[in-house]
Amino acid sequence: METTQSKTSFWEIINSDKPVLVDFYADWCGPCKMMAPVIDQLKTAVGDKARILKINVDMAPAVSSQYSISGVPTFILFKKGNIVWRQSGAMGMDQLKRVIDANI
Repeated sequence: METTQSKTSFWEIINSDKPVLVDFYADWCGPCKMMAPVIDQLKTAVGDKARILKINVDMAPAVSSQYSISGVPTFILFKKGNIVWRQSGAMGMDQLKRVIDANI
């Protein structure tokens, strides 16, 4: 899993050919903490087919504002810079994997 606080590298990452699942989270968020092992399992399950990026909303307010993140966790799947899926709230690894697999 990757964490970025650099706006430039964020834009480079989401514009890549590989799908990128961005996990907008906060350290103080209970559901975000519950999602951490799910995201670890997801990374293992998808391997190199997609990237998973965690963005701390408190550390990256400009990016969070750009995507109107009002609740955490919020997941956004990007493909070549375009949003292809978005959902807020905790969810299972299988659901996240299905979304990624559908967009590879």
